[in-house]
Amino acid sequence: MNKTTLHAPHQHIRVQNEKERFLIELFDTLWERYRGRMEYVRMYEKLIEAHKAKFVNDHIAFRTLAWGKPMLGIFMISRIFESLGYSMANCYEFPDKHFSSIHYQHPNPQFPKLFITQLKSWELSAGARATIAKSMSVHRPALSDEVLAQLSTLEKVSTADRAKLLETLVRYFAELPWELPEKNAVLALDQESQFAAWVLVNGYEVNHFTVSVNSHGVPTLDDVEKVQTAMVGAKIPMKKEIEGERGSKFRQTSTEAVVVPVKVKQDGKTVEIPWTYAYFEIADRPLMKNPVTGQMERFEGFLGAQATNLFDMTKLKK
Repeated sequence: MNKTTLHAPHQHIRVQNEKERFLIELFDTLWERYRGRMEYVRMYEKLIEAHKAKFVNDHIAFRTLAWGKPMLGIFMISRIFESLGYSMANCYEFPDKHFSSIHYQHPNPQFPKLFITQLKSWELSAGARATIAKSMSVHRPALSDEVLAQLSTLEKVSTADRAKLLETLVRYFAELPWELPEKNAVLALDQESQFAAWVLVNGYEVNHFTVSVNSHGVPTLDDVEKVQTAMVGAKIPMKKEIEGERGSKFRQTSTEAVVVPVKVKQDGKTVEIPWTYAYFEIADRPLMKNPVTGQMERFEGFLGAQATNLFDMTKLKK
């Protein structure tokens, strides 16, 4: 198998314009950063190489904190991709977790879907809000309208400026958008909202990429049970349960989240503590007959009840 293709799971997409070409560059750059820190993904790559399977990315997930001043939330991520052609497809509410999410799709169906979630910070306790407020008050400036304008008119942007744009966006996702939080504050916040603590130490990093089981193209890995069994056999730590009943239109599972060292402040010094970074999701969207048209189709949305349990994969094991 061509390793360049394997390590760049968006290269199969046939681009139609400069925005799409730029999106592939951005997604593959974020993927390389993600897989470099995600041992379980590299183990999965060996598995599908052994099975002579293919890997296509189903969706990418991001996390944000909704905040009033400065105004922050889902749009801190979504406006980047809306400038590049994505549009909102559906909204989801998770009242028990204080989340809301929006699913974005690209007009070119070969592009991965985006699933962007925000924590409704105003629903947390006063103590948790005070911790979040300290970081949000020093949030870096938002991407300028000029950057978004350049993204929306990429065909007019020079090669040099295009390279700078890519560098700006990669840095936007890779660098913490506020000062390092205090260790004790992160630990206390984690007791109330592991999602909030995760964002505080990871910023706008990709939360997960997702393999489309339906892209594997081999009978040994053509449903979520087979993939789960194969990954467990490859010693990849997996979520115990598969979300969605056999025969349903959308089924999901994932690896456990890897734990990486993150930087925090303690007694005026920068120290490192272990924290969850990301997991790798497996999505199965079997072909099913549309009762209205009679056509065989795949469900391309998300099911809120199933997603609820996947959010918990980044809980730090005590």
